[in-house]
Amino acid sequence: EVQLVESGGGLVQPGGSLRLSCAASGFTFKTYGMSWVRQAPGKGLERVSSISTDGVTTYYAASVKGRFTISRDNAKNTVFLQMNSLKTEDTADYYCATRFDGLGTRGQGTQVTVSS
Repeated sequence: EVQLVESGGGLVQPGGSLRLSCAASGFTFKTYGMSWVRQAPGKGLERVSSISTDGVTTYYAASVKGRFTISRDNAKNTVFLQMNSLKTEDTADYYCATRFDGLGTRGQGTQVTVSS
């Protein structure tokens, strides 16, 4: 059974940083592209960032490019999202998901609130 457990969310002031982690189990992690998607209050799901199986190819939404960095550790079955220069509009529930297109199985999410 695929399990994805996100952590690292919280309340941060604008301009601050957070690092999200997603621990994966129940599947062969190193053979899956992985993604982070988010859902802001009252809005639909947005694909934020993706990373290929070997970490070489990445994707970033225009809204986060230059501020967020995705990475993965295949030895630890974990994918990360380093979020810098956070803005109020980054407030959302963040989910990691299997597949490079972000349309695979998602975890339970971690809440990120950017507010002064």
